[in-house]
Amino acid sequence: MINWILLIIAGLFEVAFAACLGKAKESAGTEAAWWYLGFLVCLAISMFLLVKVTQALPIGTAYAVWTGIGAVGTVLVGIFVFHEPATFWRLFFISTLIASIIGLKVVSS
Repeated sequence: MINWILLIIAGLFEVAFAACLGKAKESAGTEAAWWYLGFLVCLAISMFLLVKVTQALPIGTAYAVWTGIGAVGTVLVGIFVFHEPATFWRLFFISTLIASIIGLKVVSS
């Protein structure tokens, strides 16, 4: 169970590094440099945790779940933080991605 928790945390750090890239794009100078530093730190933590959990979980499942958490989280950050559109089809396909992540967890227990 701890590996699944670490995998979720790794996925959240993936969301964080994507959000840092978005904020860096909106910034300039020293502020942008801090966002890029945040990107590097979050990237390193995310990758470290992903490597750690793949020692216990199947790599295909771990990578798919990590990527899925990152994709769903990044879309949600885009909608709520960067005011990207929340169309029906966008939300529909994000929902199917969430269902797929849950399905992978269920069949990998």
